[in-house]
Amino acid sequence: MSTYSPLPVSFTHGRGAELFDAQGRGFLDGLSGIAVTNLGHGHPRVTAAITEQATALLHCSNVYHIDLQERVGETLTRRAAMETVFFSNSGAEANEAAIKLARLHGHQSGIESPQVVVLEGAFHGRTLAALSATGNRKIQTGFGPLLSGFLRAPRNDLEALEGFSQSRDDIVAVMLEPVQGESGIHPLDLDYLQAVAGICQKNGWLLIFDEVQSGNGRTGSYFYYQQIGITPDVVTTAKALGNGVPIGACLARAEAAHTFAPGHHGSTYGGNPLACAAAGAVLEALATEQLQERADPLGQLIQDSFVAALQHQEAVSEYRRAGLMMGIELKSDCAELVRLALDAGILINVTAARTIRLLPPLVMSDAQGRQLGETLAAVVDRWLDHPPLGDDIA
Repeated sequence: MSTYSPLPVSFTHGRGAELFDAQGRGFLDGLSGIAVTNLGHGHPRVTAAITEQATALLHCSNVYHIDLQERVGETLTRRAAMETVFFSNSGAEANEAAIKLARLHGHQSGIESPQVVVLEGAFHGRTLAALSATGNRKIQTGFGPLLSGFLRAPRNDLEALEGFSQSRDDIVAVMLEPVQGESGIHPLDLDYLQAVAGICQKNGWLLIFDEVQSGNGRTGSYFYYQQIGITPDVVTTAKALGNGVPIGACLARAEAAHTFAPGHHGSTYGGNPLACAAAGAVLEALATEQLQERADPLGQLIQDSFVAALQHQEAVSEYRRAGLMMGIELKSDCAELVRLALDAGILINVTAARTIRLLPPLVMSDAQGRQLGETLAAVVDRWLDHPPLGDDIA
């Protein structure tokens, strides 16, 4: 089905922070498959784990014990300061589990029609409940009626949240990305997040963090919340958890950890042996190879290299960053830069029309980081020197 508009390249293999096409041309990967291959391509620990597991057992139903799943679950919940975990296949599925958990928690508390507060600009996935929770009218268009049960507030708007707390008695949770990714890399204000946590605690609401994109070492700690002194009741993740092997997770603690009972939720493939072998290797690599510690200094190096090389400084509206989640917002729409960057041998993304999004792997070297920043600056300068007809860069 015509759900994608692929760029004119096909990759045959990858190594570290590079991808190669059929002609052997190398491309510096500044996107990591959209925050998936945090450990880069062909990471030896992940490769060995999935190869070994593939020769033993690919899949086993969750109606039986899966020892590897239980071991990975123990490691992940310990790393996250959570108590229980449900494994799925994707971030959207992990968020669906969190939404179901929040609604069930509400019903168990005597709330007939539970409401979840979500934020404008959020992206939680494309399945129906996750899409309904998403704060992006463009990708929701044509798929109504969306699910009810969501209340929307602008990001960083504490007054709106306090208004809900004073006027409604049917709210059961607040669900948010602490670093919004799809809307252009927006780390939420720390004061706001702390206040949200306080409001949730005061009102008995669940605090749900969507760290599908920001988790698994990308921002400098395993989860972003671990560097801001806030622990949510529920956290979801996926993407880099398997470094390319599909796996998602919904983790919970305290009362939320014991909301689900047998029969409340399930998945055919979620947490199967192959996926858990990959996740186990990722967890081990992040624990032993000092990779997540590179996120912030490498991100700063890439940004500094871009700034130093860019001639048209006036074209940039704002720089936003959390570790290796990087957004460079220009003053005009710039989707053309994706193809121009590809021609220059680097992979980038443009989101929210005018924000260059960079999500490079943790294994990228300093030299490659400088190359990424400098090459991107050259691409932007060339584009600004020869803008498409009618493009306004003022």
